Amino acid sequence: MTLRLPVYLDHHATTPVDPRVLEVMLPLFTTGFGNAASRTHSFGWRAEAVVKEARETLAEAMGAQAKELVFTSGATESDNLAILGTARAYRSKGDHLVTSAIEHNAVLDPCRELEREGFRVTYLAPDRFGVTSAEAVATVLTEKTTLVSIMAANNEIGTLNPIGEIGRLCKGRGVLFHTDACQAFGKLPLDVNALAVDLMSVTAHKLYGPKGVGALYVRASNPRVRLLPLFHGGGHEKGLRSGTLNVPGIAGFAAAARLALKEREAESARLVALRERLWAGLSELSAVTLNGHPTERLAGNLNVSFDGIDGEALLVALRDLAVSSGSACTSASFEPSHVLRAIGVSDARAHASLRFGLGRFTTAEEIDFAIATVRAAVVRLRDEHALVVRMAPATA
Repeated sequence: MTLRLPVYLDHHATTPVDPRVLEVMLPLFTTGFGNAASRTHSFGWRAEAVVKEARETLAEAMGAQAKELVFTSGATESDNLAILGTARAYRSKGDHLVTSAIEHNAVLDPCRELEREGFRVTYLAPDRFGVTSAEAVATVLTEKTTLVSIMAANNEIGTLNPIGEIGRLCKGRGVLFHTDACQAFGKLPLDVNALAVDLMSVTAHKLYGPKGVGALYVRASNPRVRLLPLFHGGGHEKGLRSGTLNVPGIAGFAAAARLALKEREAESARLVALRERLWAGLSELSAVTLNGHPTERLAGNLNVSFDGIDGEALLVALRDLAVSSGSACTSASFEPSHVLRAIGVSDARAHASLRFGLGRFTTAEEIDFAIATVRAAVVRLRDEHALVVRMAPATA
């Protein structure tokens, strides 16, 4: 088998659309192109039926009711709607929110916006593995706390949080609980009732569906969650998210979720084996550190720091590997990862860290190529650094 270059190992940033998903979507761009809000002819009726079926499929995948799903343009909008919409709707009850310091910016930035509006936000520091515990949340809850937002799985270091414990804590204290589950949905068992989740953000393009479509679960009872919409016009999605629905994207999202749930156990086992193969190969190098929890992490995630080299030089040297040094949404920044900083990684080590995201189509041959490529680059860059140090003039 001929290896296709570059090898894609950045599945936390996005995933390719599975051909089986694309097959479901294609007719909805041409013959089935109707607007789901058009109620006077068959084109609209067909589109509405597609959306209804997809809503039911996605709701079933998370143990929810179909009426509890709001379709959005993706994870960022879902997070913003959950955080801004809830905080503003419950402001008369309280002005305090709780989140963690290593959330995605789609959570952190809305929280900062709320601070500008006069809300108070507590940013919890995780432990050295990136875990935010229910005990940590409990210590900062007050009578004015209306919302806690803690992600299910971290997008950089892959660490899993005990969201069931946090959800049950919040329910017992009368506080709403939101989780950004975009990296976890389709990869881990997620039941909103068993986990006591009140709001949950999910997106299609992290599980081999299309970009530009996501959803927000909003609990309808015990308690019924109230939200203020982010924008207006048309009253779609029960007034919570106006705008013409992305019918092909929604159908693709549901198809991707069906496949993910059907293949989840086998795929998870395969990815863990590939991840351990990758780690075994990389850890033969000296001064290599695993970031995140060693076992309680996403099956396809490996985040590694390489001491003694420049991170940007390493990325340049790995032109035949598609990997990242952090979140895709902040990769244009030269600042060290806020996630690695928050778990105690030094700036120098954070700069020299790589996130490997393995996926459905990753092969053992690609893993072996990645091991050889990274090891060769790290050895060369360390040798070059040592030479520069030796040749530097001594200071008086």
